[in-house]
Amino acid sequence: MTKIPLSRRRLLGATFLVAAGQSSAATDKFKVLVAGGHPDDPETGCGGTICRYTDAGHSVSVLYLTRGEAGIPGTSHEDAARIRTEEAKQACAVLKAKALFAGQIDGATEITPDRYADVLKILESEQPDVLFTQWPVDTHRDHRICSNLVYDAWLRMGRKIPLYYYEVMSGGQTQTFSPTHHVNIDDTVKRKWKACFLHKSQITEEMYHATHGRMELFRGLEANCTYGEAFVRHTQGPEGRLP
Repeated sequence: MTKIPLSRRRLLGATFLVAAGQSSAATDKFKVLVAGGHPDDPETGCGGTICRYTDAGHSVSVLYLTRGEAGIPGTSHEDAARIRTEEAKQACAVLKAKALFAGQIDGATEITPDRYADVLKILESEQPDVLFTQWPVDTHRDHRICSNLVYDAWLRMGRKIPLYYYEVMSGGQTQTFSPTHHVNIDDTVKRKWKACFLHKSQITEEMYHATHGRMELFRGLEANCTYGEAFVRHTQGPEGRLP
């Protein structure tokens, strides 16, 4: 396969394959923030890409809009939040990322002026150089709200950094997702799985390969590798900074 040279600020072509071992800039370290509605959304959607960033020495923060309070049937919100927070922290340790929490409640997330301000404050504090969030057309309300809160913060920060959207359980949750970019995760997919499978309360390991696993293989076919992750870049922001 012919490798296309990548720079930090410019990517050639609308859709590309990041070959294993490539880095956007060998000595240029930067900060990445990946936002998701619940513990396990960032991991399943782009855990392999997170690993590629951290393996290259870049700093990654994973922002969870909620602590998954409503995600364990028969368990109180308080207990579920405790269990899923610990799972998220363990998963982030595997990915070599930092876990952050925005303080909303699973299943009762809100879009209000105060909630916009909360997410903006977090992003301004983190000052990421590249930003990921969930695709806004999704069957899960929390995913849609996460996407819109992050998008609004990006707008208010002047659209100065690349913004990418990722998918989760496409077809079942994420809808009408047409990627502009792909990342080869052949070298990091097993570590991604390890992080995802730590979300034991979600029975992740048992159902993973019938949903997210199929998505990885399909995106790999599109990108001429075995396992891939796919993204949509917002065209009103700068290009670049994928691993």
